[in-house]
Amino acid sequence: MPALLNPEIFRTVLERLQTGVYLVDTDRRIVFWSDGAERITGYLRHQVLGHFCRENVLMYCDGKSCGLCGSVCPLSEAMQEGRPKEARIYFRHKLGHQIPVYLRVVPIRDDRGSVIGAAESFDEQVADSRDDDLAPYGCLDAATGVPNHDFTQSHLRESLATYCEYRVPFSILNIHVDRLEHVQATHGREAAAFILRATAGTIKNVLGPGAFVGRWKENEFLAVMTAWNPTQVEKAVENIQKIVSCSSIKWWDDQLFVHVTMGHTAVRPDDSIEFLVERVSVLRRHHSIQGDGVAKAIGLGL
Repeated sequence: MPALLNPEIFRTVLERLQTGVYLVDTDRRIVFWSDGAERITGYLRHQVLGHFCRENVLMYCDGKSCGLCGSVCPLSEAMQEGRPKEARIYFRHKLGHQIPVYLRVVPIRDDRGSVIGAAESFDEQVADSRDDDLAPYGCLDAATGVPNHDFTQSHLRESLATYCEYRVPFSILNIHVDRLEHVQATHGREAAAFILRATAGTIKNVLGPGAFVGRWKENEFLAVMTAWNPTQVEKAVENIQKIVSCSSIKWWDDQLFVHVTMGHTAVRPDDSIEFLVERVSVLRRHHSIQGDGVAKAIGLGL
């Protein structure tokens, strides 16, 4: 047998691929986990091998519903139908934020053609962020990894100046992480910072490279969406409502719960930064109290 056909060589190649790859048996028990799967999800082999897919290690979410690790997940469908499946979904990273991925699933058959498991490969769809380039200049918030308040305010000034000169429209989205003081009081500052970082990462991944996301206040983020039409903005808000609700982390042996509330508004001809920020804050608080509309409270299980 040629050396290259040695099964151990095939296994080594699969393990070293930067594309995420994992295999499950007919019970959907994870039996193989590649280096790429470790890199993309943050979970090491020893943390997932032997566990069942239905334990929601990755908490699949497709923008319509979360917790897809059941009969309707691509992995189950591929094994039940005996044919490949593809999907664009979100995985929950070990650090809590959601990662957009493109996955492919193929059923695995034995010599008699019976399905004995499935192989899933996936690649992250996150665009390269330039935020890290700002770190040497003191522009990033250390706790969350996104631009800090001062840089976010500078970006707002630039967006407003561009609007005044060229009438390039933009909208802003205010996202408030509720009840974080309670989390900090009961679980400490590290737990609260962990939640904030996971929330920031998810918001960035959901909005994509076309939006600016920065920290505004202790418990708030501000997103700036330049040249987005109202339909695009509404869709983005809807996606955040669905995807952020899937973001979750385990803090020691506890399950933490917080809420996120949102409000958004478009720039107006007579706006200043102060008027714009005050308006979006009032909208967020109003919808938070009313519990309806675009910015109603979202349960974020952490």
